[in-house]
Amino acid sequence: MTQPQVNEFIPPPECPVFEPSWEEFADPFAYINKIRPIAEKTGICKIRPPPDWQPPFACDVDRLKFTPRIQRLNELEAQTRVKLNFLDQIAKFWELQGCKLKIPQVERKILDLYQLNKLVNEEGGFDAVCRERRWTKISVKMGFAPGKAIGSHLRAHYERILYPYNLFQTGANLPVPTLTNDTKDKEYTPHDLPQRQSVQPQETCSIARRAKRMRSERGYVKSEPREVRETRPNLRRRMGTFVAKPEPVTEVKKEPIDHKDTTEYEETVLDKIIKPPVNKVDHYMCLVCGSGSAEDRLLLCDGCDDSYHIFCLIPPLHDVPRGDWRCPRCLVEECGKPAVAFGFEQANRSYTLQTFGDMADSFKSDYFNMPVHMVPTELVEKEFWRLVSTIEEDVTVEYGADIASKEFGSGFPVRNGHFEVSPEDEHYLTSGWNLNNMPVLDASVLTHITADICGMKVPWLYVGMCFSSFCWHIEDHWSYSINYLHWGEPKTWYGAPGYAAEHLEAVMKKLAPELFEFQPDLLHQLVTIMNPNTLMNNGVPIYRTNQCAGEFVITFPRAYHSGFNQGFNFAEAVNFCTMDWMPFGRGCVAHYRQLNRYCVFSHDEMVCNMAIKADTIDVNLAATLHEDMVIMIQQEKELREKITKKGVMQSRQVDYEVLPDEARQCFKCLTTCYLSGITCACSPDKMVCLYHTQNLCSCPPINLTLHYKFTLDELYPLMASVKLRANSYKDWVSNVQDIVENKGTKKKGLEDLHILVEQAETKAFPQSSLLDQLRTIASEADKVSVTAQQLLNGKRQTRYRSGGGKSQSQNELTVEELRSFVKQLDSLPCNIRQAPLLKDLLTRVDDFQQRSECLLSDESPSALELQDLLDVSLGLDVELPQLPLLRERLEQARWLETVQQASSRPDSLCLDTMRRLIDQGVGLAPHSSVERAMARLQELLTVSEQWEERVLSLLEARPYQGIETLVAALQEVENIPAYLPNCLQLKDVVTKAKKWLHEAETLQLGGRIPVLDILSELVLRAEGIPVKLDPLSRLEALVSDVKSWKETAAKTFLLKNSPFSLLEVLCPRCDIGSAHQKSKSKKVKEAPQIIKKTLTKLDSLCDVERALSESKDSASAMTTLAEVRQREMEILLSLRSSNESKLLPAESCCALSVCVCQKAPSGAMMQCELCRDIFHCGCVTTTAELEYGQAWLCPLCQRSRKPPLDKVLPLLASLQRIRVRLPEGDALRFLIERTVRWQHRVQQALSFILVGPRESSHLPQEKNGSAFYTEHKSVPLHGLSPELEELMVEGFLLQVTLPETEQLYRYLLYKLVPLPSQSPPCGNSTEQDQKSPKGSPQHKVTAPTKCHTKCIISDSQHSEKAKKCRKKKPKRSKERTEESKRSGSPTHTSSDPALSDSEEDYSLCAAPWCREPEGDEVNWVQCDGSCNQWFHQICVGLSAERAEKEDYVCISCTQPEYSRAE
Repeated sequence: MTQPQVNEFIPPPECPVFEPSWEEFADPFAYINKIRPIAEKTGICKIRPPPDWQPPFACDVDRLKFTPRIQRLNELEAQTRVKLNFLDQIAKFWELQGCKLKIPQVERKILDLYQLNKLVNEEGGFDAVCRERRWTKISVKMGFAPGKAIGSHLRAHYERILYPYNLFQTGANLPVPTLTNDTKDKEYTPHDLPQRQSVQPQETCSIARRAKRMRSERGYVKSEPREVRETRPNLRRRMGTFVAKPEPVTEVKKEPIDHKDTTEYEETVLDKIIKPPVNKVDHYMCLVCGSGSAEDRLLLCDGCDDSYHIFCLIPPLHDVPRGDWRCPRCLVEECGKPAVAFGFEQANRSYTLQTFGDMADSFKSDYFNMPVHMVPTELVEKEFWRLVSTIEEDVTVEYGADIASKEFGSGFPVRNGHFEVSPEDEHYLTSGWNLNNMPVLDASVLTHITADICGMKVPWLYVGMCFSSFCWHIEDHWSYSINYLHWGEPKTWYGAPGYAAEHLEAVMKKLAPELFEFQPDLLHQLVTIMNPNTLMNNGVPIYRTNQCAGEFVITFPRAYHSGFNQGFNFAEAVNFCTMDWMPFGRGCVAHYRQLNRYCVFSHDEMVCNMAIKADTIDVNLAATLHEDMVIMIQQEKELREKITKKGVMQSRQVDYEVLPDEARQCFKCLTTCYLSGITCACSPDKMVCLYHTQNLCSCPPINLTLHYKFTLDELYPLMASVKLRANSYKDWVSNVQDIVENKGTKKKGLEDLHILVEQAETKAFPQSSLLDQLRTIASEADKVSVTAQQLLNGKRQTRYRSGGGKSQSQNELTVEELRSFVKQLDSLPCNIRQAPLLKDLLTRVDDFQQRSECLLSDESPSALELQDLLDVSLGLDVELPQLPLLRERLEQARWLETVQQASSRPDSLCLDTMRRLIDQGVGLAPHSSVERAMARLQELLTVSEQWEERVLSLLEARPYQGIETLVAALQEVENIPAYLPNCLQLKDVVTKAKKWLHEAETLQLGGRIPVLDILSELVLRAEGIPVKLDPLSRLEALVSDVKSWKETAAKTFLLKNSPFSLLEVLCPRCDIGSAHQKSKSKKVKEAPQIIKKTLTKLDSLCDVERALSESKDSASAMTTLAEVRQREMEILLSLRSSNESKLLPAESCCALSVCVCQKAPSGAMMQCELCRDIFHCGCVTTTAELEYGQAWLCPLCQRSRKPPLDKVLPLLASLQRIRVRLPEGDALRFLIERTVRWQHRVQQALSFILVGPRESSHLPQEKNGSAFYTEHKSVPLHGLSPELEELMVEGFLLQVTLPETEQLYRYLLYKLVPLPSQSPPCGNSTEQDQKSPKGSPQHKVTAPTKCHTKCIISDSQHSEKAKKCRKKKPKRSKERTEESKRSGSPTHTSSDPALSDSEEDYSLCAAPWCREPEGDEVNWVQCDGSCNQWFHQICVGLSAERAEKEDYVCISCTQPEYSRAE
């Protein structure tokens, strides 16, 4: 009958997959503790780090070289291995009989002999099945379809192959053993597992290996009567205390194991063996009958070389069997050998990562006939479980497992490693998820184990290929494990939760009991797997996952797990233990004690190390540690009392920590002793734990010695310190729970909450949800307290006076929330000291609301009352619904008050103010009072804007508007109650215009001649008055004419580049004396201010100019100039005398300072005829052809051109026609009058000159015998009378060229210093012979009533000059200038400067205030007095009729003083 088809693999459910955030990922153990309630239900879980967490691969690839394990897949599965073991035994049995086993095929499938044998045995054996005809039932159980007579085939195969073996096992007599095979049977090749396991793998880790799986450490088997066992050292050893040495290769064990039930067949054969004599050759004697006859029927055993007759055997053989034959003794020995523990072989070659990867990829691609990356994981998974469950296909793979990272480097970067970590990857060095760091983090109890345990505290590396697997196992000491897949193809995991560990073990023992009979700790050897579907079918919860590159897989305590690799990959794994593992750890030690399995580390030692550091360990760990210590100390106490009762009296304290692990292992259970151990002097190299005292030796208990680490009295304080640490946390937890649950009648204060929080931080209490709740409560209470305090003191608000409230961006409590807030204060788990005050706040809020309602109901509330109420709200940090309305009413009230105040002061109510008030009013909430005020303001603004624009257009109009138009507009504007800048400007303009017109009118009345300064100031003021001013054009013409006159006068008098001004030249000199010592002061450009003075001071030109400007009329000006002339004469005469005296012989020549250079006189010198000072010829400019009789004046005395009188007189005439007074005009008039008077005096003096004695006049040219002399003759002072000297000096001072001056000088010079060939001329000859150098007329000067040398400038010439001046006016006065042209003074016919008497009289009006009438016919009148001057009738106030009827006498004739002043 054929073997049934194996069911297709069904994948188990997926385990949980977690994807932590960066915040959660920061603390590994906190996150694992967080997911533990979920993940431990499945035993395993997968964690995907954040995407950016990608540690660099740091393993030393060049140094990594490893020897992998060989894995035959169908030997891994427990049930498959049982079948293979069974078939190997059947094959050996028939091989020893000289036959080869061939497995038959039923229904084209290999017959499952193991299942057939098992079912027959379950049904009662071969005889019972045949007797009860159950073969059909067995065929159905084996999966064959009924009705095909499969049962008879199964019976035949069983009887032929299995029945002889079962008879042999029972010891029954066997028929002739013959094994006939069908041609279709498949020959079976034994796996020979025991022989392959005789060669064990070598060590690859020099530190310690996790899996010295199934290795016989010693080459002997104990011959003690008790059960046989092996003595093995630790799988892991402490670093530095043990170095693994190569173990001797052991062959098959020499002695068989004694079995309890020896078969009758074995006893019968052994009893019948006759011991041969010593002298006989055993090889030729039958060991049954003792005879050596029938040698052709004598069989020689291939195992032991014993001889047996074929007919002596039971049962006897008919023929000599072919092939090898074993005697009954060897057959019993071979078939009765104990099963050898199963383990992995080591490969015959070593690999690097590159070579192993090439091999792995080649294997997978060849097996699936496709690229490795295209093979689905589901296909690989199903194929793997198919291969491990079949006996027909042998697939072998290799697995590089348990490679020490200490030797080749971890895949994670480590400090001081060979791998250079970039700065951006340095955080991976300290990451908690770095498997080199995780076991020794503070939260891992493995930190308290001082030794480095390879694979547990130090990571191991795993290099996998397709189908390479790790079998069902739990971690050492039932610890956690974490596996990280650095790169490569996925790793498929299967896991069972920790609570199902015993269930899984029971199922595997049930389904494969044969394996556990000889290997009780089979599941600890990582060599056996079982199909997850089989386990699930037996009630074991199984979960799976595919671990991809960059993902973690975590297994939880006592969680069985297994799996296989999908292809070439590289993983790294390590163990870690958290405090929740502590109960599992102690339970694991007890479990190991029952299995006689060694411990990796001492659990008690770790607990004591933690207890010593009780003050610093985590409080939760302290609580867990205390529970563990209670159990530990209680067990230790009971065990010590027990051995004491047995009689063990000797004891000695030892330090177990300094002993190597193998020196303190229990001889019986292999547990590592720490707290205590028993030794005996008979076997000093042995030690047992207190559980196995009886197993040490046979010596009486009194010979035994108790070795202990701590006394019980020392253990209790340790436990007390741990308890104190744990209880402090418990007390804290109790207090916090009371607060959180709001228990107790008396609430704690907020300060107590802060004390508890501070206590948790100071004592490093764990970050638990309770602490979070406490912090939350404290934080909320703080917020409530702060809020309450802020509500009380009002510090939260930002006060602003414009609104009188608080910032709108704050979230404040409403009144109802405040009420609720006050009520909820009682429900807080703690007391807030501000609670009573908040109640008072609520009362004040209610009062505020009542007052608000009263004010809001008023039609026009006072702004002060509203502000006061809003100020009250500043102390109420509560959202008051009345505040917006109060602020609106406050803004309205303030706005209305502002409008009222502005309206009460029209002088400050400008357009901007009105617009601003309107803009403010627009932003206000609507209200009737606001709307009324807005309407009034808007109306006023509209009227004001209209008038402002109208007034502005009037002021900017071109040509200017008349004064009447502006006055009319001003009258209408004055009634507008607002400040209007343009209207005010209009008012100011009208005022200025009226004042200006008044001044202009006043200036023209009264017969006074206007002063130029007043006239200029008036014209200048008119430029800033935008009004049409009728007199302006005439005034501007006058000013222009005056400027033209001054320019003409300056050209006439002033020298080129003259330092003197026109006024300085025309006025008598007031700077005589000082001018010779210092340079001229600068000209005064502006007239000084008119000040009131009591005394006239005329020491400088400024004083003279000021006096002339301040003079009321020409008479006073003439008086002032006369005073200046008098002073001039006095000072100059004194100066002449002083300068002349310097040249007297008594004076020392060397001490003189003369000339402009102020040096001593030397060489040729020139003497000034006026100041009598001498000058070096090289320092001054002299006329080369200066003739005798010509006077020389120094540069300081030669002040002007000295034009002839006939050019000066027209200037005065033109100025009189302009009729404007100016200082230069007064000075010119005084100069002319002075000149005329001087002429008269000179004419009189020349008629009767008297000359004094001449002795002193002939002075030598070299004075005082000095080295200088005068180049030019000068009139000596000693020969002149004072009258003549004064007359001559005044002639030189006159800035007019007169023939009389030269005549007088020549006469005096000829008279006093005559030339040798000439006689003094007389006056007549002088007049006839001497000519004026400038062609002046030579005639007798008479009184100036009708001077024929007077020069008249016509009105037309004056008008032309005025036009030129007006062209220089600014644009603003252009229109007035044009008007001035049209309405100016009358034009007269141009006349020559030398006019006849009649022409002169008719061309110029003698009235100083001439109005210059114009028209076709102008009426004139002549004075009937002594002057005979002509006047315009209109200028003197006469009508034509009156002039005809009456005589007219001018004012000069009627008032001589006036004439002289004029």
